[in-house]
Amino acid sequence: MSKQIPVRDVTPSAKGSSDTVDLYASREKIYTRAFTGFFRNLRMAGGAVLFLLYFGTVWLTWNDRQAVWWNLPERKFYIFGATFWPQDFILLSGLLIISAFGLFFITVFAGRVWCGYTCPQSVWTWIFMWCEKVTEGDRNQRMKLDKAPMSGAKLARKAAKHSLWLLIGLVTGLTFVGYFSPIRELLTDLVTGQADGWAYFWVGFFTLATYGNAGWLREQVCIYMCPYARFQSVMFDKDTLIVSYDPRRGERRGPRKKTLDYKAQGLGDCIDCTMCVQVCPTGIDIRDGLQIECIGCAACIDACDSIMDKMNYPRGLISYTTEHNLSGQKTHLVRPRLIGYAIALTAMIGVLITALVMRPLVGFDVSKDRVLYRENAEGRIENVYSLKIMNKDQRDHTYALSAKGLDGLRLESKQEVHVSAGEILSMPVELSIDPEKLPSTTNEVTFSVQSLDAPGISKEATSRFIGPRTR
Repeated sequence: MSKQIPVRDVTPSAKGSSDTVDLYASREKIYTRAFTGFFRNLRMAGGAVLFLLYFGTVWLTWNDRQAVWWNLPERKFYIFGATFWPQDFILLSGLLIISAFGLFFITVFAGRVWCGYTCPQSVWTWIFMWCEKVTEGDRNQRMKLDKAPMSGAKLARKAAKHSLWLLIGLVTGLTFVGYFSPIRELLTDLVTGQADGWAYFWVGFFTLATYGNAGWLREQVCIYMCPYARFQSVMFDKDTLIVSYDPRRGERRGPRKKTLDYKAQGLGDCIDCTMCVQVCPTGIDIRDGLQIECIGCAACIDACDSIMDKMNYPRGLISYTTEHNLSGQKTHLVRPRLIGYAIALTAMIGVLITALVMRPLVGFDVSKDRVLYRENAEGRIENVYSLKIMNKDQRDHTYALSAKGLDGLRLESKQEVHVSAGEILSMPVELSIDPEKLPSTTNEVTFSVQSLDAPGISKEATSRFIGPRTR
């Protein structure tokens, strides 16, 4: 008797049927409820530090200039006492790679805590939500206000909210542009109308971008625009700390009186108050399990813990936990993937620090003149070169020039030059040698530049010395 392979029809449903799944759902406005708790306080403290760094660093000075300044026209990047040039771009690449591996490490260990606590989109969104509460009231008041017909009071509240949003966006845009154009001069020029047109454009652009992202798009950025939400599940394992609801303890859900023996009624600890949903900035129900919309902010933990306190139930119905822990198994915090990321991260940080410490504070380039060679008044064969000395240090230096590679080689130009801090000095130099001492037509020579007041600062560059054909 022949066996038949069972077949199931997986043809997509017709357009318009109830089974059709849209890749993008129309946004439903989320009204979040105010709440308090440990994780909210932790997030506020972290956000305050980040705000202080972002808005405060731009006002610091260092040696009569802005401490952190990305001077694009001069291709100089100042970070306190260090000056970086385009040639140092590899260091920025290393920093970005380290940041990526740091994100991978923290994701494997504790899920999307970056999104919930330190991502600029989340931090600014929480600030904008606070503005809503101040101007329009808490959740129920805002819902009632939006349903009410337009009136003078409603218009005033809406205007106050959007004014605060635009003000925060303006300050954010000014600060961002201030890292590329000194903030004090920028503000003066903007007010007096003397700023460059691009300054007005970029300040306006970042103002509107902040206003749009944190005020209007909000969770849409996290759900649809941010790629992190899409690949995070690949990095999770059963030992990753994630915000989770404990169904073994919480089910069966249902309202009850505080004095009721709910265990006898077959109820779990979840009273189905939906507070966890009402405080969620992305509008999900964490009781449905882990979802890509969850940013790990722990707002639902704080809200649920407050309800558990009121009901005299133990905290932790919603908590940071692992899949293994929820299933009654042992959680392994130290595991091969986490160790691998930690080793790679430590090694890359060490390499970057070494590169920063050993970064040469002088740049030195040599290019030969197009004239192959010439004979000077003494009958010596002479080659002309163009030297470029770049002082990357924060102070002036006097450098000694020298050349080697051939016996009897002589530097005809001055052998000491002064280069100011941040200056790029270009100068022609001549090398000469007796014709009989030339071993071949083309010979390698090495130029050296050595700081006389800082012996540790030196650099070499190679070139070619061309002479007449020898017999």
